[in-house]
Formats: sequence, structure tokens, C-alpha cells
Amino acid sequence: MITLDIKDTKTGGGERLDSYIKARENVLSQVVSGEEKYKDFLGWFHTSQWAGEDTLDRIQALADQIRADGDAFVLIGVGGSNNAARSVIEALKTEDSPQIIYGGNTLSPAALGQMMDKVQGKRIYIDCIAKNFETLEPGSSFRILRKYMYDTYGSQEAARRIIATGTRGSLLEQICREHGYTFLDFPEDVGGRFSALTNVGLLPMAVAGIDIRRLVKGAADMERELLQAPAIKNTAFRYACLRNMYLEQGYTLEMLASFEPAFRWFYKWWVQLFAETEGKDGKGLFPVTGEYSEELHAVGQFVQDGTPLMFETFLNVREATGSLIVENDGIKDAFDYLDGMDFQNINRTAFEATVKAHCQKLPCLILTIDTLDEYHFGQMFYFFLFACYLSAKMLGVNPFDQPGVEAYKNWMFEGLGKC
Repeated sequence: MITLDIKDTKTGGGERLDSYIKARENVLSQVVSGEEKYKDFLGWFHTSQWAGEDTLDRIQALADQIRADGDAFVLIGVGGSNNAARSVIEALKTEDSPQIIYGGNTLSPAALGQMMDKVQGKRIYIDCIAKNFETLEPGSSFRILRKYMYDTYGSQEAARRIIATGTRGSLLEQICREHGYTFLDFPEDVGGRFSALTNVGLLPMAVAGIDIRRLVKGAADMERELLQAPAIKNTAFRYACLRNMYLEQGYTLEMLASFEPAFRWFYKWWVQLFAETEGKDGKGLFPVTGEYSEELHAVGQFVQDGTPLMFETFLNVREATGSLIVENDGIKDAFDYLDGMDFQNINRTAFEATVKAHCQKLPCLILTIDTLDEYHFGQMFYFFLFACYLSAKMLGVNPFDQPGVEAYKNWMFEGLGKC
């Protein structure tokens, strides 16, 4: 399971945490009991609701068909519709999986041209993921990819290779019914940033060869632990309390950092989850990320000596993900002290030294998983979803709406002449 360690010599926050938790135990009780006012947004809360055995069977069967008959799979989606799947796929994808191509997440003609170049000459399937089918990026990419499919395969074979994931009764479902595309449910009671453990995230993962049953098992085990653990021992609640406690102390940013590059796309999922959930009513921590050790030579300078406006949360993997020994090649380069060392130990030393240095300047939290695999990705998804819900409630904002996102869309649609 995920463990939480507090390294805070600057504020002594860990010493005050228990009293902070006890004053807010009712927040956890309300969430665990189920909140009537949010019932239309809690489809993700119980993993089995949208990731039960029957659903997993259907997803895996469709994924097996795509893997057997496709060279490439285009995931058309933006933000919550692709971040979760991409974070797992890019970390764990197998060598024998179809190429996963990402579309629907940009309006750049150069990037869209590169996407179209990647599909040329390949047997492709596409999956347009759009909850309400009004977002411009996936809608426009779906259009150009649809035309390519019809031009390449003809109407009947194109229809067999087109999948859409949307809500029942939407225009996207209507298009699927009229043209014979495969339609999958985007649960109406699950927001995009909460959709990792539904058709939205699980089908692309399965196509990439990810063991989705292990991933769902990890999430379900985490769900069981967090719904049963008392406040004082509940890791997600402790993390949520620390976030709010540090915000009250004047820290306005949280940096999620790791010495494992495989988390690169997981960062994007985490940033959207917390930014879109908490950034309301002039409130919220601004979520940023640090890719170490590369960025120790950049943002690490700011962390150590810059404006004290952040605390750091480190994602740590207990078991090393590989092994590589540094050997002496006979050239005097002043790195002889590394001879015979394994990079797993060198990387671990860099991590420990960074935490030791940074916690003298700002609060540092360490969230540790045992290993980097499907099971633990499932645990991390549920852990952060649950913690984000709790944190937003303590902050006093609605965890499930996103009114600020609509402001730019109204001006954009006006500029494009949409009626």
C-alpha cells in the first residue's frame, strides 16, 4: 500500500498534524458515508460500478480484437479523456502492442499533421472519447480522422474500425448508431478527470497490453483500505489535511516530483485533477511538477534558494525498476568513485540527498509505492482521486464542477462563428 512520510524541519507541520486531523474528522465521515448532494458525480467512488468483471470482459475482448487486427490505435481525447490512459501506457506499454497515437489534444496544424503522418500505411482503429462531444479539440480531430478512415477503408470497414466513448443520449451516440460505429459508455456520473477506471481509460490501456484487471484490483484494494481506515491512520486523509494545512501557512504551490522518469505523463493527470478540482473561488494550491534528477539543475535552484511559496511531494518507488553497473573503461575522467556502483543506488542516493537538502527549506512529503506496475498505478489513481475529493471539501469548493473552463470556450466559439 501507499505510505506517507513527512520530512518537515522548516515548519514542524508533522507535529501538528494529528490535532489538525481530529478537528476535521467529520469531512472524512461525510465522504465515506456518501453525500447526497454529489451523488450525480460519484460513479468513480466505488471501483466496481464501472469496472466490474462484465465490463472488464467486454473491454478486454474489444482490445484483443484491435490488437489482432491493428498496427496503431488513435486515442482521440483531451485532458481527462486521455491523461490517465497515457500515464500508464507510456510507463508500462509492452513491445508487442499496437502503436498508440494521441490525437484530439491540440489545435496546432503542425502537430495534427504529424498525427496524420503517423497513421499513414497502418491498419488503424480510432476511439473518440468525448463526454458531451462539444469540446473543440477531440471533435475536430475526430472529423479529420473519420475522413481518412472512409477514404482509406470505405464506409463499411471504416465503421468497423471506429469507436466512440460518450454519454448516452449525446450527439456522439447518435452518430454511432446512424453510422454503425462501436459505442462505449462514458459514465454520466463520472467527470473526465475522475474517469481513469472506466471505459475511458481502460480500453486504451488494454489495447496497449496493460493488465487492466491488475490495475483495477489495485484501485479496489486502495478503495477498501481508505473507506475503512480511521481518520488518524487514513493515508489519503492525512495527505489531504497536510495540503490544506500548508496552504493555510502561506504555501501556495505543491510540487509533485520524482526521480523516476516513467511518471512523466502521470504528472499531467495529477496536475489536471487538482487544478480543475480545487482552483475555484480564488482558492487552491497551484499544482506543479519536477522531473528529477534532470530538473535539479533548473527548478532545484529555485526550490533551494527562491521565494518560499511551495512544498514538495515526492513520488517514490521502493523497488528499483532496473539495474546498470558503472564499469571502469580505463579513461581517467574523475568519476572513478562510481566504479562498480549500480545506477539504482546512485539514483537512490540522489533522491535521499535532495530530500535532505530541500526539507531544510520547505516541507517535503514522500508517498511511496512498492513497485512500478499496473497494481500500483491503480492504487495511485484511487488514492489521489479520494484525497482530492477530501482536500476540496476542506478547502470549501465544489470538487466536481469546473465553471472557469467555460470562459475561454465562449470567446473561442464566438470567434469561430459557432451559433
